[in-house]
Amino acid sequence: MRKILLIVACVLSYCAVSQAQGGMWVPSLIEERVKDMQSKGLKISAGDIYATDKASYKDAVVLFGGGCTGEMVSSEGLMLTNHHCGFSVLQKHSSVEHDYLKDGFWAMNRDEELPNPGLTVKFLVRMDDVTDKVFAGTEGLSASEAESIKRSNIEKVIQETVGGTHYEADVKTLYYGNQYYIYVYEVFEDVRIVGAPPSSIGKFGGETDNWMWPRHTGDFMYFRVYAGKDNKPAPYSKDNVPYKPKKYFNISTGGIGEGDFTMVYGYPARTQQYLFSSGVDDVLSHSNPAKIKLRTMRLEEIQRARKSDPAIRIAYSYKEASIANAWKKWQGESLGLERLKTIAKKEAYEKSFEEWAYTKPEYKDVVSSLRAQYDSIHDYSLAWDYLREAIFAIELVQVMRIADKWIESPSEAIPQKLSDFYGDYYPEIDKKIAKKLLAEYMGKIPQRFIPDEVAEDIKTANGVDAYVDMLFQSSSFVSADRLASAIAQKQDLTKDPAVVFYFAFANMFNNAVRGKIIKYDANIEALQKTFVRGQKAFDADNKTGRVFFPDANHTLRVSYGSVSGYSPEDAVWYMPISTLEGIIAKDNPQEYEFNIPQKLRDIHASSDYGRWSVNGTVPVCFIANNHTSGGNSGSPVLNGKGELIGINFDRTWTGTMSDIEFDPEICRNISLDIRYVLFVTEKIGGAGYLIDEMNIVHSKAK
Repeated sequence: MRKILLIVACVLSYCAVSQAQGGMWVPSLIEERVKDMQSKGLKISAGDIYATDKASYKDAVVLFGGGCTGEMVSSEGLMLTNHHCGFSVLQKHSSVEHDYLKDGFWAMNRDEELPNPGLTVKFLVRMDDVTDKVFAGTEGLSASEAESIKRSNIEKVIQETVGGTHYEADVKTLYYGNQYYIYVYEVFEDVRIVGAPPSSIGKFGGETDNWMWPRHTGDFMYFRVYAGKDNKPAPYSKDNVPYKPKKYFNISTGGIGEGDFTMVYGYPARTQQYLFSSGVDDVLSHSNPAKIKLRTMRLEEIQRARKSDPAIRIAYSYKEASIANAWKKWQGESLGLERLKTIAKKEAYEKSFEEWAYTKPEYKDVVSSLRAQYDSIHDYSLAWDYLREAIFAIELVQVMRIADKWIESPSEAIPQKLSDFYGDYYPEIDKKIAKKLLAEYMGKIPQRFIPDEVAEDIKTANGVDAYVDMLFQSSSFVSADRLASAIAQKQDLTKDPAVVFYFAFANMFNNAVRGKIIKYDANIEALQKTFVRGQKAFDADNKTGRVFFPDANHTLRVSYGSVSGYSPEDAVWYMPISTLEGIIAKDNPQEYEFNIPQKLRDIHASSDYGRWSVNGTVPVCFIANNHTSGGNSGSPVLNGKGELIGINFDRTWTGTMSDIEFDPEICRNISLDIRYVLFVTEKIGGAGYLIDEMNIVHSKAK
């Protein structure tokens, strides 16, 4: 008993520390947190943050392009987000002749703004708890029967909510199926690029500085949202007018300092704060190491190739950034989980939970059952990781996924999506990558996850390298010209060797992996639902004071904290604000990632900072202890008055385990100081007219 009490004491101490900061709070329930927020510096009310009967700050925040966050900053539809969020659409407008990635882009009037077919922004209209409606009629049913009823109920709830309107809706679960919310959105599809700094500012430091502090990246882009003359969503048209938002943010240039209140309002994608210990072990010991190694192989070839040709650099810029972002994040995440001993802490918590649950039938077996399900899914999850990061990461294979059913009955015209793909495709680079990835897959994955026909073909070809050479030499999908020729000759594309290769793995996945993952994931989800509910009861019984918040699921959330330096290692302390002096110190014309525009060098040499000068320099970025995740990129960072002081764009590398365990001592979100945004806009872009659109507030939040 004494040993059990010691474990419980340790666990309770851990819970108390972990709740010192952190949390991603549901906006419609923010009233429950607002007193704590106000004690830390918030000056506005819960109704200012979220309301449905009046304009509130939720109406100034958008889900940008399905992956990032953006914020409205003027009454004329002007919006800010991250440069890396808009990078892919800017790339589509770029060429060697008009290299907007390298040189930047600034529309000097609205006629010059660049439209982007397919790009949308979503405004949240409201969110409502529909748990009772979703669970209606499921009492006493088996899990599979209940799931079918819930799916039907969800469809009914969506139809009742938005049927006959121009709104869209989505129902998502909180707390692993214990709660359901419906989210109603107004979706705008005419979104145009207004301004972007050159990549030497917008991506300054590149992958070298990614996830690191101190940071000096001017990670921002301007867009403008357009609407029909009735201010409602409308397809792109020259007759559309700038959208008049219900709310937009005032811009604070009063400055920030250590300890100042900060609030991040955005769309974090995914956290796993309640992940079972076995799940953490899979991440740390198996999944992350495999994915890191496979992405390293891809990055090495891309980086070698892009140095040889500006056209390759443009074509692979977004691909490289996309591959490298998670690659580096996983490395920091693994180091953080090891440092925090997260697995051991979770195992101790689970053991004490089991002792508590011994006399409670509802929770008695949940820990042992979860452990068994993770043991069962392990091999299939690892195979899926290798399929995604090795086989399906080969671009020639991705062509099959783009072409889809067109392969079976091809028309004379190549689909637009395929044409777009070939515009940025270099088969020689892909072939080198394919050889490495396929060899790694064949050497690390059990035989039952290798299609027999592929294994036989590799054996016949005398090895992976020769087999891949044959694949690229023979396939019509290697180039648009070859594909057009094959279509003209009425070749059966289903027999193309690359198609055969793709479907061999796709069929293997569908027959041997997919069903098992669905089965075990469903079991884990059902058990996790019970476990999370049990944790609430366990912590209440033990009076831990632990405050629960739902894991992020790419819905609108609020996190709050303060500007704060930190110590990532012994004898090291990082200040919370970086400046232009750091950019100049890193500047290196010989290194693409650190070669700043000459204009910025000239401005620094003459100290021509104008109204953006602060103590003889210009502030660039700052860090705070807000709990953020992927999807928070582009989120507005607000002071206590609800004024925009920055744009969130990253986390510190040593704190990327915050998706699984948030450590208030070391987890920091990185934001771009709004004053640097305005400085670059005026001094580098010559687009001061954009600043004139905004409502600038010069006083600092008290």
